[in-house]
Amino acid sequence: MKPKLSKPYKIWIDADACPKAIKEILFKTSARLKIELALVANSYQNIPMSPLITMTVVGKKLDEADQYIVEHVLKGQLVITADIPLAAFVVEKEAFALNPRGELYTEENIGEILSMRDFMKELRDGGAVTGGPQAFSAKDVEHFANALNALFQ
Repeated sequence: MKPKLSKPYKIWIDADACPKAIKEILFKTSARLKIELALVANSYQNIPMSPLITMTVVGKKLDEADQYIVEHVLKGQLVITADIPLAAFVVEKEAFALNPRGELYTEENIGEILSMRDFMKELRDGGAVTGGPQAFSAKDVEHFANALNALFQ
C-alpha cells in the first residue's frame, strides 16, 4: 500500500542534523507545491523568505527539538529526520517520517530499525568498534528526492 500524506500538507524538519542539500530540496518543494515547511532546531538557521517556511528555535536541552516536533506534528504530516527514536514517535502518531537518505519509516519497519539501533548502541557501549554510517553522498540526495516525490504523487 502506497503511503498517503494528508492535506493540508505540512513538512517538519529536524533541522540541526539535516544536510544542507536536503533542506534545499525541501525549500524548492515547498515553493513548487505550496507546502508549509517548519524547521525546528536548537540554533537559528538561514531559511528563504517565504510565508510557507517557518523556523522555530528551541532550547539547548537534549532532544528538545524532537519533543517539539512530536508535540506539534499531526496525523498524516511528514517529518524529515535521521533520529530513529523521533521517527518511532512520529509513526506512533500516524504521521510519516523520512530520513535524509530517502528511507521511509513505517509501522511495518520502525520496530526492527529501532531494535537494530539499540543493539548497535549496546555493542558500542560494550567497547565494540562498529563504525558509523557511510558518508552522506549525492546518491543519498537522489534517493531522498525520489522518495519525497513518490510521497506527493
